[in-house]
Amino acid sequence: MSASQNLKLSLVPENGRRNQRELLDHFATELDPPITVKEAAKFLGVSPQTVYLWVERKQIPHLRVMGRNIRFLKPDLEPFRASFRQEMVNV
Repeated sequence: MSASQNLKLSLVPENGRRNQRELLDHFATELDPPITVKEAAKFLGVSPQTVYLWVERKQIPHLRVMGRNIRFLKPDLEPFRASFRQEMVNV
């Protein structure tokens, strides 16, 4: 089994919204690999500390890889980013 197959099988959804079969289907159809907290923070335009806070509060869709490592799927972050930006405009 290759390292990429190993990664796919070890992803566990933290927020319970996706089961493992859906994750495998996602990776089979999407070319975007999971991104790190730092990459997610840059994508969302916030600090990594803010991303960790959102993860702790379960406000952002995320995955746990091998127990402690947090990863994000860009397709899951896009609607979150859109709603986040809309809230900022309304403030």
